[in-house]
Amino acid sequence: MYAIIEDSGTQIKVSSGDIVDIDPRDLEEGATTLVFDRILAIGGGESEASIGTPYVGGATVTAEILGDARGDKIDVVKYKRRKGYRRKAGHRQDYLRVRIGEIAGA
Repeated sequence: MYAIIEDSGTQIKVSSGDIVDIDPRDLEEGATTLVFDRILAIGGGESEASIGTPYVGGATVTAEILGDARGDKIDVVKYKRRKGYRRKAGHRQDYLRVRIGEIAGA
């Protein structure tokens, strides 16, 4: 079974057991699970796929919080030839790593 969830303006296709990096957020002290309630579609079960308008009513995806993670380093380089202009900067995006658990849908 799979679900397409919306989180921070991005659409992510997840299945049970997947490990996904999402945008970091403020969590309560000692929180171990996260519940996604903006589900765009659910499919892959015995019944046909449920497509939301825009969300599937009553559907939730529960995820276990694994901890913080960081993405790969990205180099940002600016260069203008013959002008002596060179700039280099690096960036690593922060993420929250979660493991998808139960997909409960209507």
